Amino acid sequence: MTESPATKPANGDVCQRVKNGLKPEKNGLLKSLHRCHERQPKHHCHPEEEEVHAASRHCSLYSRPFIESFEETPMLVAVLTYMGYGILTIFGYLRDFLRHWKIERCHIAREKEEQKDFVPLYQDFENFYTRNLYMRIRDNWNRPICSVPGAKVDLMERASHDYNWTFEYTGRVVQDVINLGSYNYLGFAENTGPCAESAAEVTIKYGVGVASTRQEIGNLDRHEEMEKLVARFLGVESAMAFGMGFATNSMNIPALVGKGCLILSDELNHASLVLGARLSGSTIRVFKHNNMQSLEKLLREAIVHGQPRTHRPWKKILIVVEGIYSMEGSVVRLPEVIALKKRYRAYLYLDEAHSIGALGSRGRGVVDYFGLDPCDVDVMMGTFTKSFGSAGGYIAGKRELIEYLRSHSHSAVYATSMSPPVVEQIITSMKCIMGEDGTTIGCDRVRQLAENTVYFRKRLREMGFIIYGNEDSPVVPMMLYMPAKIGAFGREMLKRNIGVVVVGFPATPIIESRARFCISAAHTKDMLDRALSVISEVGDLLQLKYSRHRVQPSLARPFDDNVYEDIDD
Repeated sequence: MTESPATKPANGDVCQRVKNGLKPEKNGLLKSLHRCHERQPKHHCHPEEEEVHAASRHCSLYSRPFIESFEETPMLVAVLTYMGYGILTIFGYLRDFLRHWKIERCHIAREKEEQKDFVPLYQDFENFYTRNLYMRIRDNWNRPICSVPGAKVDLMERASHDYNWTFEYTGRVVQDVINLGSYNYLGFAENTGPCAESAAEVTIKYGVGVASTRQEIGNLDRHEEMEKLVARFLGVESAMAFGMGFATNSMNIPALVGKGCLILSDELNHASLVLGARLSGSTIRVFKHNNMQSLEKLLREAIVHGQPRTHRPWKKILIVVEGIYSMEGSVVRLPEVIALKKRYRAYLYLDEAHSIGALGSRGRGVVDYFGLDPCDVDVMMGTFTKSFGSAGGYIAGKRELIEYLRSHSHSAVYATSMSPPVVEQIITSMKCIMGEDGTTIGCDRVRQLAENTVYFRKRLREMGFIIYGNEDSPVVPMMLYMPAKIGAFGREMLKRNIGVVVVGFPATPIIESRARFCISAAHTKDMLDRALSVISEVGDLLQLKYSRHRVQPSLARPFDDNVYEDIDD
């Protein structure tokens, strides 16, 4: 078979091409190969988990053991969960019948009588789900807090007298609730310390609002300093910041790809990535979550068949993945994604919203976690809303990429500039992580977060809960399954002064409702032990300890070193 761009070996030669935004430096593959033979996992695990160990340990792409587990749903639990949703649906239709005949009052938004012949403004199923399922447990969401979202928070107590259709405040404040819901990974969401003091000083000097876009008269010296710092922090040529993390994805992807381009998107990508892909007008194909065989199959088909009908080559092929998936707690298999990207000459868009600051020995995200070269990622995206305790997002990469986005991105051209105190919070916290503040506070917090994460996950598993995701991910999903237990778990935890986030359908598959804990470096061991004790107590009360210790590896089969070798006909 003749050698084509799609079948050349995935070596460092791709780094020579400026088109892909890569620098001709040492790539991560050789670095990973060297470290793979130096490190050996020292801890013991369940036999099924050892298969995941082996799968990653014998792969030259990985510099560290890569352990993820997704225990399958017990059959009885799945059946009971479907039955629970079925019963709720039946009663929902019964209540809709009563509302239709004015026997029961309906509070939900609906069209007026004179608009009945119009195209429906509201989706029928979404309306049905909101009326009859979501409203029953609505009190678990949108809880107002009245303090800094740190390791502990204060909540404003509220009550409902019409089954969660409306709420009223009681005037009581629930104090010192252990916060397991905020994305405050490194504990920088605080109102004391150097970050808060610097933000206060900048507010006095610059004010709060800029009242203009960056291209007009809203480009401050602090904005320029922040972007240079972000580029240096990530190890890339240039970076630019945006005022909203969601818009960073949804408004920049359409600027990078368009008609005639192909986007290969992980099936569990965030809504902002999905929206950006749809707005771009590109063809979108979805691969199974973190499944490299599925991704490679789509890449092969794209190279062989080209565009539909015309069969012309795609203008661009963009692989879109996240660093940490916020509902699964899983970490992207970045070394394998990069190997595939290089082999098939595709571009890679990496969303590090949850991983930047939270992964890696230096807090530099999933690239740092795997010991890879940042030049291997074409478009690096992240947010400042989580590990940095601020707001907004960034795009980083080659200087040509950033200069292009400055004039073509809607969120850069039309959006108001970031607020000065928000920018200062980013600068101060990032310098702290980098150690440029003259202290080791940042490094200590990165290390503390890693320790807290491993400890919390280990204890939950020992208690018998089903936990999803990577062992190093600070996002810890704990499976609840049944719809009635979603609301019950959130309420029972709050009664015991623990604030948690519960998630159900349609944000998750219908039988995979869960509680999602977010671990922070600000959590002390006493706080975690207290939270774990309460979780165990509520788990016994609601019978949530489903685990049978049958861990299903995230790899469908052991990794084959020959997966990416050329195939000759």
